[in-house]
Amino acid sequence: MNWPLEAFLSFLAAGAFGVIFNTPRRTLVSCGLVGMSGWLIYRTFFLAFDDSVQASFAGAFAVSIVAHLLAKKFRMPMIIFSIAGIIPLVPGSKAYNAMRNIVENNYLEAIAFASEALMISGAVAMGLVFAEVLMQLFFKRQAKRIQRKMGLTQE
Repeated sequence: MNWPLEAFLSFLAAGAFGVIFNTPRRTLVSCGLVGMSGWLIYRTFFLAFDDSVQASFAGAFAVSIVAHLLAKKFRMPMIIFSIAGIIPLVPGSKAYNAMRNIVENNYLEAIAFASEALMISGAVAMGLVFAEVLMQLFFKRQAKRIQRKMGLTQE
């Protein structure tokens, strides 16, 4: 698959889930951009390292960082952007294949698909949490710097 088509499809998927989740209209394009950026980071890491777990972590990390920045810009909760943005990273096909193999009594293949889906899901969650912690530290440091400039701290 080529890059522009993947970017467009991930933009469309994230924006469509923004519609499903009733996000405000003025943020739909931004939700699509968050999903597209996460997917492009995922693809870049996947092509470089050939590991979907690391790529999912990097994609979710990028989604969370971009969602934070857009939340500050629009003065809205970050979750509006991050939930729609992680949709392209969710390992739905792996979970589907795991369930399909369970139904077909192919338990060994089901375990392989399920474990991979669980690792990718964990990597997505870890990427979101790590970026959240990083952004909280950044904003706390920025707030202290502004308070120091205004003379509001007692040092």
